[in-house]
Amino acid sequence: MKVLVSDGIEKIGADMMKKAGLEVVEQKMSPEELLQNIEQYDAIIVRSATKVTKEVIDNGKNLKAIGRGGVGLDNINVEYAKSKGIPVLNTPGASSISVAELAIAHMFAVSRFLNKSNIEMREGKWPKKDYAKGMELTGKTLGLIGFGNIGKEVAKRALGLGMKVIAHDPFVKETTLDVKLTTNDEVYANADYISVHVPLIDGKACVTKNEFNKMKDGVVLINCARGGVICENELLEALNSGKVKYAGIDVFVNEPPTDAQKELINHPRVSITPHIGASTVEAQERVGEEIAQKIIDALKK
Repeated sequence: MKVLVSDGIEKIGADMMKKAGLEVVEQKMSPEELLQNIEQYDAIIVRSATKVTKEVIDNGKNLKAIGRGGVGLDNINVEYAKSKGIPVLNTPGASSISVAELAIAHMFAVSRFLNKSNIEMREGKWPKKDYAKGMELTGKTLGLIGFGNIGKEVAKRALGLGMKVIAHDPFVKETTLDVKLTTNDEVYANADYISVHVPLIDGKACVTKNEFNKMKDGVVLINCARGGVICENELLEALNSGKVKYAGIDVFVNEPPTDAQKELINHPRVSITPHIGASTVEAQERVGEEIAQKIIDALKK
């Protein structure tokens, strides 16, 4: 059986599939090439770049499994695949620690001006007085919107830093962690820092002007989830008004960002990274192993 790996996979994952007797083709294809060639394959593994659309699924007459090396499935037409009896597999836990650590890193970056002072010192400046009023995370309240695998890992690290943690997730009713599960409104009203860990559903933002209005003045907002879960234009307005004091952003509506997003990216109170939440050696090895094993199991049935 033949597996197309279109967005890359760690060597350990490719080797596992080959050892299991699968033919592995690692090749980046354009949307047109994918439509023309997908019929040759029994499975496809993607990351976030390749889109597995209805047309791709229709052309993939031999497809028996679709794998996503990562958490989000918004680049795959999951419902249509399922209607065709094709399982869609992902790796929801493999990168949780890496994403959680980046969310915490952004909290530190904006709280202690790491993003700005790093640049200014390279320019020969000594901004000691400008950045003399940093903030400690200890004693602050962290609000989590979404309390799945990644949200829980963020909570563990925040608790270790001495933060109080509150969270909302409609699918989580109890936890063994010292975290108060509550409503969205209570999270927005009481959190000093808010970190969002929810999927992008139907392309609709879950944090908009309505939610910003419920937040404390001077809140810190972190998005290491999906571009678009926080409305970027309204976040920019909230930053300019001071409603949001700082923001840490790893994901964007357009990646790479367009000129229309430059004002947000260059905002002096924003810490940014180029969608690297899961980009650690350890996470990528776990992702490769996990998705490879799931594809092997699916094709051996």
